[in-house]
Amino acid sequence: MVSRRVVLWRHGRTAWNAETRFQGSTDVALDEVGVAQAERAARDLATLAPHRIVSSDLQRARVTAETLAGMVGLSVETDPALRETYAGSWQGLTRDEIVAADPEGWAHWIAGDDVRPGGGETRTEVAARVSTAVLRHAEVLPTGGTLVVASHGGAVRACLGTMLGLPVDHWTVLGGLVNCAWSVLEEQPDGRWRLVEHNARSLPEEVVGDEA
Repeated sequence: MVSRRVVLWRHGRTAWNAETRFQGSTDVALDEVGVAQAERAARDLATLAPHRIVSSDLQRARVTAETLAGMVGLSVETDPALRETYAGSWQGLTRDEIVAADPEGWAHWIAGDDVRPGGGETRTEVAARVSTAVLRHAEVLPTGGTLVVASHGGAVRACLGTMLGLPVDHWTVLGGLVNCAWSVLEEQPDGRWRLVEHNARSLPEEVVGDEA
């Protein structure tokens, strides 16, 4: 039996997502598409019978989490440590506006370098606060329990890289999550975490004969 399972779930779409604006820690609401995405994803995730649901306190993640919580009869615990990267002066700008204002900074950012976007947080700083929070919440799960964490694309990827023990310059091997997709980590007997689903929008299935 899997000791514990963590589902890292990106929030639904916002108007800023659709406009390619860098949201960072700005508190932007879900748009109509994002609300529908959350409802659709929540119906699938509800079948995992989560034991706990935690969320970033930013409303796009919190409302996404509350959609699932309402289906399974749980409450949502919000945690500011699960917020997206603070991106300083880049927040609210479109991709094209950032490239025009700071082409060198943007080039380093998309290359996966551990830089400060807009003078904000580095990837490793985000990874430390998010993974610490996720592990703290997972510690109270019963054996075989499932924790659902509603967070943000950059925060989730940084957390995944850390929990999987990848060096920061290898985090780019993990593709980004689309809105309302999730990744699933399972704890192994040696205490390490194994990635079993990534950027998924369907339920995990048992792998049969993967070495045959």
